[in-house]
Amino acid sequence: MDASDQSKLSLTERRKETTRLEISHRAAELFSDAQAESVTADSIAKASGVGLRTFYRYFRTKEDAIAPLLENGVGDWLNLIESTPASVSIGVTLEQAARRSFTELRTSTENVALVRRLLRVVVHDPALLNVWLRVVNDTEIKLISVLETRMRPGTDPLEIQLFAVAANTAQRMAISAWVHGAEPESAENEPVDIAVRCLRILTAGLDTDAHA
Repeated sequence: MDASDQSKLSLTERRKETTRLEISHRAAELFSDAQAESVTADSIAKASGVGLRTFYRYFRTKEDAIAPLLENGVGDWLNLIESTPASVSIGVTLEQAARRSFTELRTSTENVALVRRLLRVVVHDPALLNVWLRVVNDTEIKLISVLETRMRPGTDPLEIQLFAVAANTAQRMAISAWVHGAEPESAENEPVDIAVRCLRILTAGLDTDAHA
């Protein structure tokens, strides 16, 4: 959940969201530092300073606890797309959002190293990978809703879905390059450039000038 959403919550809801994110942070640390099978809901709860019953009020399984941390960056990216003026073409909007999100990722230190460590572990554990793929799928669904408000009335719903799939896939591939790669030796290997290149390839043939 991003800052703009948090501002709309009541004090009780904000406290719950803070607790949820704290548990997620501790879960990510444990999964990043140990074998997944050795991490338990109880160990996550203890590291978070909450009881096991409290943990299960927030999460169904131990693996689900990593979702909020992964969703945070996604929310920021969607906000960048949604806040771009409608006069800007959708193609430019998606590229600008990709560039800004990765620029902010580069300059931010909060949670960035942890997310990178976590995602390097996620791909080797089916249960954790399932959570990450669920976050990716949920992002695509949310992105369709965002694009529906930005593209011109009457735009073919299939084209909106294709834009969402293209943007989501490009971002996911760029994140994968950032997570698993070493520091790039050339600009063309920068994650943001991978995202933009993928966007252009995947949206070729679509009306990238379409806007509301």
